[in-house]
Amino acid sequence: MEEFIKKNLLKAKSFHPFFEKALNEMLLAGGKRFRPKLLLGVVKAYNPLLLDNAKYAAFAIELIHTYSLIHDDLPAMDNATLRRNHPTLHVTYDEVTAILVGDALNTYAFEVLSKAPMHSDIKIELIKTLSENAGANGMVLGQAIDCYFENKKLNLEELKFLHLNKTGKLIAASLKMGAIIVNKPDLAQKLYDFGLKLGLLFQIQDDLLDLLDESKTGKSSGVDKNKNTFVTLLGKDEAIKKADTLAGEIETELNSFDENLKKELKKLLKSYLYRHKTLKEGK
Repeated sequence: MEEFIKKNLLKAKSFHPFFEKALNEMLLAGGKRFRPKLLLGVVKAYNPLLLDNAKYAAFAIELIHTYSLIHDDLPAMDNATLRRNHPTLHVTYDEVTAILVGDALNTYAFEVLSKAPMHSDIKIELIKTLSENAGANGMVLGQAIDCYFENKKLNLEELKFLHLNKTGKLIAASLKMGAIIVNKPDLAQKLYDFGLKLGLLFQIQDDLLDLLDESKTGKSSGVDKNKNTFVTLLGKDEAIKKADTLAGEIETELNSFDENLKKELKKLLKSYLYRHKTLKEGK
């Protein structure tokens, strides 16, 4: 996947002194690539011959995710200074550059998808799924609620709604897009629902990880102190308990998948399902 990303970086040839470098800086800074790996894991489970073609869709998801992080770190939102062990773009350059880089990565995602060597019907379904879950009824909606209700307390159901949109839907879309590529419409909804639950677990874990020093997480810590998180609402211990329960449910559901899919997803989720355990007893 890393080689594919490097070969398909966004180009913007002009006399601007640094815009093209800034465009790709956060992509090249690394990251877990968790969402692309989910998509590719589903494809590998059912049709490994499609993996190279599927990398276009996996890259599109990574572009959307990276743009969202760049915008999330802006002074108007979290005002974070570190991401992927790298200074955030508005710190390295300026706020305008960070906004425009995010815009460019967002739109480039759909250009990449349009060029995928797949049947047009499949590409349309992929574009539809990604845009629905990344946009006004998905990730962007979650971000809007998150920002508006800063310093205003939400209840638990409202908090779940926020994070199912902000975090869960892009993870769910990654799994569903894998099912679309391998022509498994019957599996697509099941994987989507599984992904929503997985996204909620990830958000609880991220809220807990915000308690750690940034040298351990590679991103700014303490930026959520005025926001609605599972830690601020439930407290650290209850948030860990909730993560434990959710991880157990996900593991049970994972074991219900057929052998190939279970094998691929278990490899990906092994180090993630119980990562919140490191926070127990101050570890």
